[in-house]
Amino acid sequence: MSTMLIKNGRVIDGTGAASINADVLVKDGKIAAIGTITEPADQVIDAAGLAVAPGFIDTHSHSDLDVLLRPQVLPKVMQGITTELLGQDGVSMAPLPTQYISPWRKNLAGLDGDTDEIDWTYETTDNYLKMIEKAHPGLNEMYLVPHGNIRMEAMGLDNRLPTDEEIEKMKAITRREMEAGAMGLSTGLIYIPCAYSESKEIIEMCKVVAEYDGVFVIHQRSEADTILDSMKEVIEIGRKSGVKVHWSHFKVCGKQNWDKIDAVLELLEEAKKEGITVSFDQYPYVAGSTMMGAILPPWVHDGGTDKAVARLADPELRKKMVYDMEHGIPGWDNFVDFAGFENIYVTSVKTEKNADAVGLSIVELAEKRGVDPYTAAFDLLMEEENAVGMVDFYGTEEHVKRFMMRPEMNACTDGLLCPGKPHPRLYGSFVRILGKYVREEKLMSLEQAIYKMTAKPASVLGLTDRGTLKVGNWADITIFDPNTVIDKGTFTDPIQFPDGIAYVIVNGQVAVDHGKHTGALNGQVIRHKA
Repeated sequence: MSTMLIKNGRVIDGTGAASINADVLVKDGKIAAIGTITEPADQVIDAAGLAVAPGFIDTHSHSDLDVLLRPQVLPKVMQGITTELLGQDGVSMAPLPTQYISPWRKNLAGLDGDTDEIDWTYETTDNYLKMIEKAHPGLNEMYLVPHGNIRMEAMGLDNRLPTDEEIEKMKAITRREMEAGAMGLSTGLIYIPCAYSESKEIIEMCKVVAEYDGVFVIHQRSEADTILDSMKEVIEIGRKSGVKVHWSHFKVCGKQNWDKIDAVLELLEEAKKEGITVSFDQYPYVAGSTMMGAILPPWVHDGGTDKAVARLADPELRKKMVYDMEHGIPGWDNFVDFAGFENIYVTSVKTEKNADAVGLSIVELAEKRGVDPYTAAFDLLMEEENAVGMVDFYGTEEHVKRFMMRPEMNACTDGLLCPGKPHPRLYGSFVRILGKYVREEKLMSLEQAIYKMTAKPASVLGLTDRGTLKVGNWADITIFDPNTVIDKGTFTDPIQFPDGIAYVIVNGQVAVDHGKHTGALNGQVIRHKA
């Protein structure tokens, strides 16, 4: 029996309770005792002056492909994350019918990247999770079955509503993937093909998820002009299906919509009073990040990426795109409208030809190319076959803080692991909260912040043996210096590991030691247990 003793630390158990000075004993990967411990151990960590907390849980992650290629997942573990939730935004790796591999890889590239280094013929969530297990991940990995993948398998990528028979197919696929261990269902109603759906098909899939006590995680249809109608749609889905509802990266985009925040929060209160289980996650920044293809009107993507690229090559269709982007489409979040080309920056591309675009705003890229911003954006998306990442600035610090203090909130990264200049949240979300908002701005106590990173997300996902320092729980532990912990990445220089994370322990094995990764790959694939 291997043992580890963490001595003299300030133990923050994750529940929100006041910290205590105590030792923590780990035996065979699990917490064996907390208190004053004198028995010898195989390994001793002196945590004097340090905080000892549960490992952080990232409820919005995009490591879906990267974990197969670089299983250490360094941007996450180096900031204290020990568990992450994949399968986000309704667009991910599995299920993936063989006949759709080529168009789906192109659709996925802007979020999760692309590679020829893996075998893409795995088809189901069960086989995909087995691939992760074979890769020996450095973190614990969980998976949501994505709405877009389900829809693709049931009815293809066309812009139309499903028949009743196709909805039954979607429900059967959802059940198959929940049985395989998915934690719930995700959708991204600004992404293709999810954006082509109406509430009916989502409600029917969510009824299946509710049978398994899974969670419904949603990038809602609008975070801008029509956010109130969007919120009502999500709440209606929860009401009619009985599913637990969790909003991804909760925010209100665009100065013209900031006056809607009170009404947005009132809708949360009304849902809770009605008995609907609601929660959300948030990254602590005033800018978001996604695939640049999201700036295009939804019809451009009809039928998949190859057809979108062909439309981008058509001068007449480009005129229609410009018209729709300048005048809007009901129910569509228009990034150019609420952020502006000057506040949308290129973070990643696929080819060397356009590598010089990375780090530039669309306005700067247009000036460099000698064209207008629309042409610059369209050319880039066409040449890169949609595999372009972006950052967009949309909010204020005041709003970040207001949402952060909500009881429904837990922390997340939503970090894209594509090459280039990723959003700094990939490397710094959790430590930024601890350094900037707890230590520097005293927005909340350290215990409150740790709760929002550990026990709170664990409760959202139904994890009973992680998220708190408790005897019998898995020994996922993050040890950090509360006086120095801080994120270092910026939007111009984002790829920087944080300061202040001393040790990270995953299932009882040290993955980070004195701020350096040990090479340990001791994560597990966590499959949902109904």
